[in-house]
Amino acid sequence: MPNSSFFNEFVLLTFTDTQELQLLHFLLFLGIYLAALLGNGLIITAVACDHHLHTPMYFFFLNLSLLDLGIISTTVPKSMANSLWNTRAISYSGCAAQIFFLVFFISAEYSLLTVMAYDRYIAICRPLHYRTFMDSRACVKMAAAAWGSGLLCALLHVGNIFAISLCQGNTVDQFFCEIPQILKLSCSHSYLREVGLIVITDFLMFGCFIFILLSYVQIFTVVLRIPSEQGRHKAFSMCLLHLAVVSLSISTGMFAYLKPPSLSSPALDLVVAVLYSVVPPAVNPLIYSMRNKELKDALRKLVQWVQCQHQ
Repeated sequence: MPNSSFFNEFVLLTFTDTQELQLLHFLLFLGIYLAALLGNGLIITAVACDHHLHTPMYFFFLNLSLLDLGIISTTVPKSMANSLWNTRAISYSGCAAQIFFLVFFISAEYSLLTVMAYDRYIAICRPLHYRTFMDSRACVKMAAAAWGSGLLCALLHVGNIFAISLCQGNTVDQFFCEIPQILKLSCSHSYLREVGLIVITDFLMFGCFIFILLSYVQIFTVVLRIPSEQGRHKAFSMCLLHLAVVSLSISTGMFAYLKPPSLSSPALDLVVAVLYSVVPPAVNPLIYSMRNKELKDALRKLVQWVQCQHQ
């Protein structure tokens, strides 16, 4: 039975065989990637440079932007390069790196979103205790725990997935190396250990989602008491947008990893992968931050300062 170590490379899914459509795919992904770089980069710069934004909420925004940049940079540039150079190959080490960093960043982001929901819950529902629960040391510890959980999850998955014997070829039916697609190449029962790990991971992710949901339910009950209709509308729209993005990311990620083989098809797998690995990093800056007045003011000052430097 040949082991996966005999493969020097894997062959990724191509969006199309037509050169013109490959160029269109390259331009589409380039636009999304540049938008994610710009949005998340501006948030990181604004939070780092403006001392008015050195608060727990914006500290978590900065960490979220770093994770989003990591997620989209793990998959999209390689896919763009393959379309531009009309190739489908990715090296064995490159495939392992993609799986490691994707699991690392996504797992850490889910943990961080849970921390962010807790931060908003304390700020809105327990405002008198906010400085006690969310001091700088506690924020750093919670952010470190989120990053650490992602690292642990990535190490466990990569250690399992590349210990599996593969004998179904080296063609991966996805535009990046994705664990469920690698498992399809397995021909031994050793893959069951990785399946069990996926179930446990997704169960933990679902637990994070339930915690986030319950936190926002508590927040909604407090928001309903706001006397200002405009204030209620603003708070509701922001919270609902947050929940929509979190729900999309977690539900599509869980579906991608837990769906039965009978539901698998190249087109469906592609759409689901884009929804959990490409869309959230591009839209999170708009949903979480660009609608925030303080952050927009900081970005405006940053742009004005850059313009002054060039005059």
